[in-house]
Amino acid sequence: MTKKVFLILLNSLFALTASAQFEQGKTYVGASLSNVGLSYNGSEKGSFGLQAKGGYLLEDNLLIYAQMSYDKKNDVPARYSLGAGLRYYIIQNGVYLGASAIYSHQQKGFNDLLPSVQLGYAFFLNKSVTIEPELYYEQSFKNHGDYSTVGIRIGVGVYL
Repeated sequence: MTKKVFLILLNSLFALTASAQFEQGKTYVGASLSNVGLSYNGSEKGSFGLQAKGGYLLEDNLLIYAQMSYDKKNDVPARYSLGAGLRYYIIQNGVYLGASAIYSHQQKGFNDLLPSVQLGYAFFLNKSVTIEPELYYEQSFKNHGDYSTVGIRIGVGVYL
């Protein structure tokens, strides 16, 4: 009987700790690497990207954020991007869905607007630091087959 009570209390403690991570009013700062040979679109053979994000939890489980990024692709000029998005934590264990809009500028005047969707996981190392693997898709309004991208990001986030 005491073993059951202990397990119930332990489970409750984990549930309370997890729910406190994504509560309203917290701020978020994150950085990630993307496309390190793990993305695909029709115009490139390889690429590398860096992203920085900052956000705020408007409500429990709902994060709004701004992002900046730099992407370098083989045989193509570098791309600089600004964007904004929302992230919804589906369940308290860290699985999330995201959606964003990204304005992208490449040298030589190539500009694009890229709606993006993400599926990821915020794995907590301690009370505030996470490792965040993410699968994403960016839809290009230019030549869709050449500039739309599917890829993987790995990032670090801090919830304050």
